[in-house]
Parts: sequence; structure tokens; C-alpha cells
Amino acid sequence: MKNLLTIAVAAIVVACSTVVPAIRAEEKKTVECSMKFSLKGWSAIYKTSKGEGTVTCANGQTLAVEIKSEGGGITFGKSDVKNGTGNFSGVVTINDVLGSYGYAAAGAGAVKSSAARAMTKGEISLALAGTGDGWDLGVDVGKFTISKAGAKEKK
Repeated sequence: MKNLLTIAVAAIVVACSTVVPAIRAEEKKTVECSMKFSLKGWSAIYKTSKGEGTVTCANGQTLAVEIKSEGGGITFGKSDVKNGTGNFSGVVTINDVLGSYGYAAAGAGAVKSSAARAMTKGEISLALAGTGDGWDLGVDVGKFTISKAGAKEKK
């Protein structure tokens, strides 16, 4: 009876050790997602921008989003990005794109300019590119926050 119980427990342990990693591997299957956005803001030591966009994933999911960027440093200017694009990596589900991404940037631009920036939030990375109007000069660090459109910010 003891041997039968030992064999049963061993069989359960072996079954779990093969099923659980397979489930974890499937959970980590990533999907390609991109974002189209517009963003408008200013900076004078403190830097702030707000905008909106749409995230679209290869699996057909879409999500309307609001964007807020805040930071500080030695920076002055104003900007209006009208045709911004972003590409995400490490996304498992579209809701993974939500949250705050950290960044550090240096730049100088005038009138019609373009820029690119890479940022990260844990295992999720976001590469942004855009063109627009405005001018800027400086170095700053901050956060780029993406939230569902219409969601109220918690205080």
C-alpha cells in the first residue's frame, strides 16, 4: 500500500512538473502591438505633455488611450506631435501597454522637427517616433504614462 501511494504521489509530481512549465510558456507568448498618437506640451525646467492615441495589436485587439508625459531637468520649449507612432515589445495582452514608462532624453529642435525615444516598463519596451511643430532644447528625465481613454486618474 505504501509503495502504491509513493508511486501515485510521484506520478502527480511528474505530471505537474511538465504541465506547469507548459502553461507558463504559453502565458509568455507575445503579440506585436503599435500605437498612433498625438501629443502636445511645453517645458520650462518642468516638462509636461498630454495627448491621445490608439493601440492596435496583431491579434485584432484595439484600445483608445490617453497619454501624459511628465519630467524635469534643464529643458525649455513647446511641442505639438501630430503623427506619432510607437512600437511595443514584450506584450502578452493589450492591457500590458498601460502604465508608466521611464525615460531619459536630450534634444534640440526648431520649427518642424522629428524625434525618437525608447523607454521601458518592466518587461515591456516602447519605441516612439514622431514629427511635429515646436522647439525644444535640453536634457530631461521623466515618465510617459498610457491609460485607457476616459479612465479617471486615481489620487
